[in-house]
Amino acid sequence: MDFNAELARFTSDSTLPDWVQEAVKGIVNEAHKSARLNIELDAANTELRAANIKIQALTLELAHHRRMRFGAKSEALSVDQIDLFIETLESDRAELEARINAKVEPKPPKIKRVVAGRQPLPAHLERVIHRHDPKLCDCESCGKALVKIGEDVTEQLDVEPARFFVHQHIRSQWACRDCETVTAEPISAAIIDGGMAAPGLLTWVSVSKFVDHLPLYRLEQIAGRTGVNLSRSTMAEWVGKIGVALEPLVDRLSFYLKLRTAWHADETPIQQLAPGKGKTKRAYLWAYRSNDLDDGPPIVVFEYQPGRSGKYAHEFLSGWKGHLMVDDYSGYKGLFRAGVTELACWAHARRKLFDLYAATKSPIAEQALKWISALYVVEKKGKDFDCVARQQLRQEESKPLLESFHSWLTQVRPTVAPGSSTLKALDYTLRRWPALIRFAETGNLPIDNNPVENVIRPIALGKKNWMFVGSERAGRRAAAIQSLFATAKLNGIDPAVWLKMVLEKLPTCLNSDIDELLPFRRAA
Repeated sequence: MDFNAELARFTSDSTLPDWVQEAVKGIVNEAHKSARLNIELDAANTELRAANIKIQALTLELAHHRRMRFGAKSEALSVDQIDLFIETLESDRAELEARINAKVEPKPPKIKRVVAGRQPLPAHLERVIHRHDPKLCDCESCGKALVKIGEDVTEQLDVEPARFFVHQHIRSQWACRDCETVTAEPISAAIIDGGMAAPGLLTWVSVSKFVDHLPLYRLEQIAGRTGVNLSRSTMAEWVGKIGVALEPLVDRLSFYLKLRTAWHADETPIQQLAPGKGKTKRAYLWAYRSNDLDDGPPIVVFEYQPGRSGKYAHEFLSGWKGHLMVDDYSGYKGLFRAGVTELACWAHARRKLFDLYAATKSPIAEQALKWISALYVVEKKGKDFDCVARQQLRQEESKPLLESFHSWLTQVRPTVAPGSSTLKALDYTLRRWPALIRFAETGNLPIDNNPVENVIRPIALGKKNWMFVGSERAGRRAAAIQSLFATAKLNGIDPAVWLKMVLEKLPTCLNSDIDELLPFRRAA
């Protein structure tokens, strides 16, 4: 159809058709331009949303690392900042006060400061008495006898550095002239036959290395300051032999742990020296801990492995069936398919929400933290209850909280932007929900995995001192000794006192009596 001809039928103006046609073209072009702008605007909005999500994720990650590096580790909603240099400031203040008091005469009256009273020194420490009495019992003014009306007692804490001394064993030889026999009293058997180290020295080396995380070269320096030559190679030999001697005790710890029906498990990376390369490779220390809500003393067993593959957990737990509290690491998933029941950690769920709240002040994260805090309030209330009473408390208070929390989560989730850090934190909790709520069905299952993380933490801090493990064998030996020391500490036993007792008794201990030496049995 000819547009100009059709339009000419309705008007005599010959210029109108051209004007209308140009106007239509202009409108079409504007429509196309508007469509392109809408497409570009949608693309820009999509890109902006993606950028905001990425910025939120990076902000969350940065806040997490800053908190781990510089901040307080507490996950409470409000944290009082602790002065990292308080020790230095207190030392400087004390020094300045001492200098001022020494130079100014007479001493000015002290300004009363509101300070906490000094804690009394431990009663079990030895007291060395120093008496300060007058040289004369008569009054210097009138010569009459003085009468004691009271006394002031002040105490100062003191310490002696490592004190080395020698046990000299003298064996008298006795002979019978009639039957021509010689008699001598035998010396007690030792862990290291013919060695120069007494049980006390072996204990000092072991506890310093595995509890205080002091490398052997530092022990060599400490001994050297007192004129004692203890070479690193000699102490290393002692540690190796002690590790072999303690293996039966570690085996018994594992045996008793596997009798329990609920465990905690976690793992931490450790650097191991790669032979011949001068470099290190990553190995892992796996930790298995008993559940404090079960009957029986707490037990910890560490296992050193060259990797983080789930096969190592499968091997250690082979044949065991029970409840296992773990994080979301995939290496444990095979265990749950094989019959082990999964327990999820509320502390992990809370940590993700806390990091989100600390970085963004998200009101959703804040509300979720309040729900979780309410669960811990119930746990605190039932801390000293027996299993039956705790189960009833959880049924009455924890289960309604969990049901309300889950309902709130499902209502809030659709309102959260896809791909955001908030959605990831919420989805972590929703994805693990069945494992998270199992504790509330009983009175003896734990709510979180903090107990095993607490026994791993001292070892993780110790890595700053010893840097890496020299070999896989050394790692296995360290894990075995750490198992015994950590179990002793959980049971309120001084590792040094326990190990010295064991090193004295173990050489003559019968296999049937080996359980009496375990670190959850106090020595008589």
